[in-house]
Amino acid sequence: MKIRKGDIVKIIAGKYRGKEGKVLRAIPKKNSVVVEGVNVFKKHAKPKKQGEKGEIVDITRPIHVSNVSLKEKHER
Repeated sequence: MKIRKGDIVKIIAGKYRGKEGKVLRAIPKKNSVVVEGVNVFKKHAKPKKQGEKGEIVDITRPIHVSNVSLKEKHER
């Protein structure tokens, strides 16, 4: 997999086509990457302790590496 953490990628397929973002995490075993601001879902979290309120958390889910194109390589 050529894409690594810190690279700038452009989404070439799917709902977020045309958007650009920084790779937050690369998952080589699943051939997927987590891109900042792309594929964000809301998850309802239950309260952990008594008296605490539940909340809605934004979670960035991974997308397949075939749906992204490398735009700018991160200096290592």
